[in-house]
Amino acid sequence: MIEEDHLMTLNRTGGRFDLNKIVEAFPETADTMLLDTYLTDKPEASIRVFRIYRDVPPHYHTQCDEVLHVLSGEGTFWIDDPADEAPFAPGHLLVFPRRAVHALPRILRNPVIFLAIDTPRRAPDDVIFVNSADGTPTSFIASL
Repeated sequence: MIEEDHLMTLNRTGGRFDLNKIVEAFPETADTMLLDTYLTDKPEASIRVFRIYRDVPPHYHTQCDEVLHVLSGEGTFWIDDPADEAPFAPGHLLVFPRRAVHALPRILRNPVIFLAIDTPRRAPDDVIFVNSADGTPTSFIASL
């Protein structure tokens, strides 16, 4: 018999993940810009699901490339140049290379939820805001 409510393996290296149940677990509000949960977490890569709660200002990551699959919601993003702002919607894939400045300046339809694949692993404190007044790693993201 298959256990239907199994969300993830305990060792965070692999398994079956019910993304719908994970998405349902995100609260309606958060104190940080994002909340995330790691599905896998190995030095060579991490896989996360995260929800964005407010517009995300320009920032970059020094340790990883970030690949985002849009699960729900709509908004806008840009990479390297704010003049290139473009929409995103469910089914889109956004790829942010390491050190590329990027932003999600507008949330158009909530909830905005992404499946993220980071290579190598994205450490929780790996976020550098272009304008340091925009945030810190602890104001940026917290674990669900």
